[in-house]
Amino acid sequence: MARFRNKKKVAFVKPAKKQPQQNVDHVTGDKIPRSFVFSRLKLPGSLKQLQADLRKMMLPYTALNLKEKKRNNLKDFLNVAGPMGVTHFLMLSKTGSSPYLRVARTPQGPTLTFKIQEYSLAVDIANSQLRPRVPKDLFKNSPLIVLSGFGTGEQHLKLTTIMFQNIFPAIDIKTVKLSSCQRIVLLNYNKETKLIDFRHYSIRLQPVGVSRRIRKFVQNHQVPDLRSLQDVSDFVTKAGYGSESEGDDEAATVSLASDVGRVNKAATKSAVKLQEIGPRMTLQLIKIEDGLCSGTVIFSEYGNEKKEESEGNEEDDEDGSEGDGEGSEEDAMDE
Repeated sequence: MARFRNKKKVAFVKPAKKQPQQNVDHVTGDKIPRSFVFSRLKLPGSLKQLQADLRKMMLPYTALNLKEKKRNNLKDFLNVAGPMGVTHFLMLSKTGSSPYLRVARTPQGPTLTFKIQEYSLAVDIANSQLRPRVPKDLFKNSPLIVLSGFGTGEQHLKLTTIMFQNIFPAIDIKTVKLSSCQRIVLLNYNKETKLIDFRHYSIRLQPVGVSRRIRKFVQNHQVPDLRSLQDVSDFVTKAGYGSESEGDDEAATVSLASDVGRVNKAATKSAVKLQEIGPRMTLQLIKIEDGLCSGTVIFSEYGNEKKEESEGNEEDDEDGSEGDGEGSEEDAMDE
């Protein structure tokens, strides 16, 4: 006679529901900006990694695992962007001489084209640091955006300011939670070189007047090793790595309005520290179009140079030939 097996009952675990992302910005009332970061044509390995770093920087309102195919064109991305609420495109491309970054507003533009003069990947910046810092919840919220040096009154700089201000969600300084401000994107425009320094930092707060040993003890919830000490007071009074006054500069301290973590308490002074996490780029604005990668050219760096040369006395013919070469490079990028 066959025996009956007593099957073990498996407890049913209800799957955790993911909280849907907000669609409307509570500050401006408009829809939250979302982005696609993809490439135009084939990219070398280092630029592919730069593309992945840019996607991570744009979190959480971007498609981190966006799949691209060779046959996809700009129209394909535009058709998908509408239903998904995507408002901006960041497009990387590579010509024979230089890589380029285009930042466009969907669906009708404008489009800003930058020439990437230099760039460093996030992994290179982490390898150059003694203690890289990337907490697990660092990319849970959008970064803050800081623009410096763009207030010259020129039209192309105004358009650049508006584009980057609207690429991230706005914040209300009265209601924002300090714990959600963990990253910052800094763009600094140099008037002399006409280059933009693009940096990405993590924000870290440290209480003023508290030694590193005590701070680590409170944060990590770990029992310290006291075997080599005579008394607990030795652990408290002994200086750890860094001085007791580390970060006590008045220019870099703030008084917190609310608690941030277990160490930084409200109504106490904390030192603000920035640590670069990458990517890092040096950009040159070369063209602005009023459409999506098309339309009337509002600004052209190469075109302005040619215009200035034609107004003045043409003393050197070689300068004109260099301008033609740059113009042909721009036309090759458009293709």
